[in-house]
Amino acid sequence: MAIDWITMAAVGILAFCIVFAANHLSKRRLPKWLMPAAIGGSMIAYSVWNEYSWFERVRADLPASVVILAEVQGGAPWRPWSYAFPVTSRFIALDRAAVLRSAASPDLVATDVLLVTRWGQTVRVPVAFDCKAGARADLVEGAELVPDGTLRGATWMAVGLDDEMLKAACNGG
Repeated sequence: MAIDWITMAAVGILAFCIVFAANHLSKRRLPKWLMPAAIGGSMIAYSVWNEYSWFERVRADLPASVVILAEVQGGAPWRPWSYAFPVTSRFIALDRAAVLRSAASPDLVATDVLLVTRWGQTVRVPVAFDCKAGARADLVEGAELVPDGTLRGATWMAVGLDDEMLKAACNGG
């Protein structure tokens, strides 16, 4: 988040320099309101661009094996335009390259689901999937899928064979 503030300030300084140079070259004929308007306008424009392009820039940097499962969009009072044009502030993804298939039971897979938030830490949630039964189990608080295919410390939740997360894990491992 600090880098966004620094970059926004740099954009404002650049706008100041451009208007200052233009004013100097025009022998001080530019209106006095132009300087603050250019600085403020450029900083707001950069902030809006940065917010709306964040998700696309992050998605472009992800490896091809990562599947975006869901995008969370919304607005905020400090960004009133975002109610009309929602901003993607977080998303859920799964890396198909990280899927581990049980040798004892090939219909069981384990992987991490990535919870990515703008200005936040990416959280990895270990999850097991039963590709045949259409079920999922979150492997948290010591739960595990042991090599023989047994689930310990968690229970299977039926999600159905059409669940996007299950399909991404089962078809990518």
